[in-house]
Amino acid sequence: MLATSDEQQGLSANEAERRILCYGPNALPEETIDPFRRFLSYFWGPIPWMIEAAAALSALVRHWDDFGIILALLLINAGVGFWEEFQASNAVAALKKTLAWHARVKRDGAWITIPAAHIVPGDLVHVRIGDIIPADARLLEGGPIEVDQSTLTGESLPVERKTGDDVYSGSIVKQGESDATVVATGAKAYFGKTARLVESARTVSHFQRAVLRIGNYLIAIAIVLVALILMVAVVRGDPILTTLQFALILTIAAVPVAMPAVLSVTMAVGSRNLAKRKAIVTRLSAMEELAGVDVLCADKTGTLTQNALTLGETYCMPGVSADEVIAAAALASKAADADAIDNAVLAAARESRLTGVRVVRFVPFDPVHKRSEATVHNGSASYNVTKGAPQVVMSLCSDLGDAHADVDAAIDAFATRGYRSLGVARRDSDGSWRLLGILSLYDPPRVDAKATIEAAHTMGIRLEMVTGDQLPIARETARTLGLGTNILDASQLTDARAGENGAIGNAIERADGFAQVFPEHKFLIIDELQKRRHIVGMTGDGVNDAPALKKADAGIAVSGATDAARAAAAIVLMTPGLSVILEAIKESRKIFQRMVSYATYRIAETIRVLLFMTLSILVFNFYPVTAVMIVLIAILNDGAILSIAYDRVRYSNQPEKWNMHQVLTVATALGVAGVVASFGLFYLGEAVLHLSRDAVQTLMYLKLSVAGHLTIFVTRTRGPFWRSRPAPILLGAVLLTQVLATAIAVFGLFMSPIGWKLALFVWGYALVWLMVNDRIKLVAYRWLNRGDVSRAAREDACVYGGMISL
Repeated sequence: MLATSDEQQGLSANEAERRILCYGPNALPEETIDPFRRFLSYFWGPIPWMIEAAAALSALVRHWDDFGIILALLLINAGVGFWEEFQASNAVAALKKTLAWHARVKRDGAWITIPAAHIVPGDLVHVRIGDIIPADARLLEGGPIEVDQSTLTGESLPVERKTGDDVYSGSIVKQGESDATVVATGAKAYFGKTARLVESARTVSHFQRAVLRIGNYLIAIAIVLVALILMVAVVRGDPILTTLQFALILTIAAVPVAMPAVLSVTMAVGSRNLAKRKAIVTRLSAMEELAGVDVLCADKTGTLTQNALTLGETYCMPGVSADEVIAAAALASKAADADAIDNAVLAAARESRLTGVRVVRFVPFDPVHKRSEATVHNGSASYNVTKGAPQVVMSLCSDLGDAHADVDAAIDAFATRGYRSLGVARRDSDGSWRLLGILSLYDPPRVDAKATIEAAHTMGIRLEMVTGDQLPIARETARTLGLGTNILDASQLTDARAGENGAIGNAIERADGFAQVFPEHKFLIIDELQKRRHIVGMTGDGVNDAPALKKADAGIAVSGATDAARAAAAIVLMTPGLSVILEAIKESRKIFQRMVSYATYRIAETIRVLLFMTLSILVFNFYPVTAVMIVLIAILNDGAILSIAYDRVRYSNQPEKWNMHQVLTVATALGVAGVVASFGLFYLGEAVLHLSRDAVQTLMYLKLSVAGHLTIFVTRTRGPFWRSRPAPILLGAVLLTQVLATAIAVFGLFMSPIGWKLALFVWGYALVWLMVNDRIKLVAYRWLNRGDVSRAAREDACVYGGMISL
């Protein structure tokens, strides 16, 4: 227990000062990282190492043009990453804005107003209607209060808190007032724990893992081949400078310098398409993550439902109509109070029933009496009406008799469906109260929610509802939306977490939704699903959703979300409704297919160039291409390939995930086939056509450029390449750059000219191998899917039915 002074005095100023030194200020801690150190971190990792190695070798052999280009690419990649992380750090800053700025505190026997940051544990504070509770506190003796805890739990209705109950920082007092003792501040408060969850939600995207794995694969190949060349060079006694130059060429060929840029541009184009649908992407990698989402955790209030109380069914006493019950409840309501229940009743009341009726006295609802009351004049008649907690209103009525059991049954029936009940009674001139009926209130589902859920199921996505509301409310909402009724109470998650037998994960895996959830529960749900290899999406709108939005693979802040939710989310919806989420998923799956197409192409081309160059120098002691040729191939091919971001693809009806074994296997098969094709042309050039070594180098340059770029048409489909037409911009970019590459070879710019006849021969050779490579690709996919009958059937549909899915 915290030591506090008596309620007459509160803490002394000296004691408060001592405690603030001990406990720290009542503010969320902010982890500060030196921006320069953060920026430098982007120069550390496999792909940056490869780029840096290429830059160092360029400087060593005094190829300053190459050095400048490579260094510029390195700085651009680091700058983009640094800016994205800087933007993501706004989540905690947005959380801070919702905290109370000042509070009423008793110090040295006097009530004073101080900044909320100066509150310490043990302080006596006073909270009243409209106040934001400045710290976690325990209520002292006095009237109960009602607090809105939606910032923490997301629950749509205020909850009652009595003497001895705890109230949490960030909650808003809706009714009543009370003194309270502060029990926790800053990071130790519930709100602080929420902020810490946001900060701790550091996830590495599947996109980042895929790029890292591709980089590692190419690094391993480059290291082995360079080491092999160096050993042979030492044995042969080759000049060290010549060997270093070759190492430079090999490194430049191996470094996927354009890969981060191409993949980022692909995602950026998709994000612009989503922006047209009023969905803003704040973290580009989310576009790839969204494609693989197979579990979507949806916050109930404001996401699946309208977050607006609505009258449901009405239980009427004999001889009383539903209109009469609603009209009486409306007279006992006041629009100016902006109370959610009053607004729901007034919205349902018919104007004709209220015409000519005048309220002369109104007593608002308070947590003690639990009802509101109005004195009404209607012409010469005068009567009273009241609405409130059913048991309180029923206790006023003395003539219920046998009907009491029927009314209780109606209230119980409403409760089992998650509805909140409201008793309505009237008192006429005889002075006795007469029960008119029981109203039910609920938060109705969004109009498009059920259709969106059904559409999600057809796309292979399981939707789980997450809410801070009570279990009956959650079950009724889930039943209405067709989600299933296996709803878990969040307290079960807390109990199960202590065990280490996987019970909690199994329960979460089987559940259709979760009720009475706090931020740490949402965080736990996401974490457990991710441990079971699910790619998890999360929708939400409140501060309470921020940690889960940050933790999720794809956090989606819905329309009207708080600043904290928007800052933590990767995608922000600007229009109401959930249908735009499905559009985002479809767009992301198209993006994913483009990314896999490019990754397969890039790996195949890297293997093709590396192996061909290495084997040429080892077997024939001949450099098949020069450094200038390698740079030209990189600039022309990688520059034009950016147009793949606009390629025409069809989205898959199943979640997409990186299958690196498949990508690397298909890419390696195509790469090895390319090496065979290159040596075939090399043989024709030397042994058949009897070309000079300089002419052979130009011949090989044009072949590597043309055949390499045509590979993108092979990798963009899993079926025959001609079954899916590429986008005009992709086709145009490839043809334009290869016409330019052909002109360079024909006229001998930076190389020996070969003329049009040989150039056309190379084009014909490359087109023949395009057909061969396409068959190799089909065989590779068939072999990879040989154990998956259902997958093989889908591939057959792609190959023979023309339904290209990738």
